[in-house]
Amino acid sequence: MNSSDPKQDLHRYLKSARESLVWKVEGLSEYDARRPMTPTGTNLLGLLKHLAGCEVGYFGDTFGRPFTGEPMPWLAKFDDDPMVDMWATADESREFIVGLYQKACAHADATIEALSWDSVGRVPHWPADRSEATLHRILVHMLAETNRHGGHADIVREYIDGAAGLQDGNENMPTEFSREQYWERLEGVAREAAAAAGEEV
Repeated sequence: MNSSDPKQDLHRYLKSARESLVWKVEGLSEYDARRPMTPTGTNLLGLLKHLAGCEVGYFGDTFGRPFTGEPMPWLAKFDDDPMVDMWATADESREFIVGLYQKACAHADATIEALSWDSVGRVPHWPADRSEATLHRILVHMLAETNRHGGHADIVREYIDGAAGLQDGNENMPTEFSREQYWERLEGVAREAAAAAGEEV
């Protein structure tokens, strides 16, 4: 078995998760990229905007490495609107949000490459008794955060136009696969289980 570097392993998985998220907004109109697709308003550009702030905060502010790219004035407005970073305004284009996310990720990458695994920073918005965190912990945190929202993006994009998978051309599903037949099979099983439990459907 080849030996591996834990920092490089986590960084590689984080980069892959980021690439998948960016792909989820490719080829969409301004409307589809930002329209709310769940009752709580989940939308693709909002996920990228939120994660851009996370990358800057966790890999920038935490380690005293301020982000000098695009300004993010909405970050100062959380007290007035706690959802301010979860949606893009009409004048924040898809290209702007994607570009901002990529710049934030590049800034984060520079921090990851510059610091050692056990470098310690302080997360300003975490409780004081646990605000101290190593690069290791922040990498794990951001990988979990990015993949959590990546799952949201998977579902939102599938609802918009049926696109699924990790990246363009990689649906990560069996070659011989009928979505309709699979859906009908699962619907039938769900109804069967409900009937066995005495539930009305």
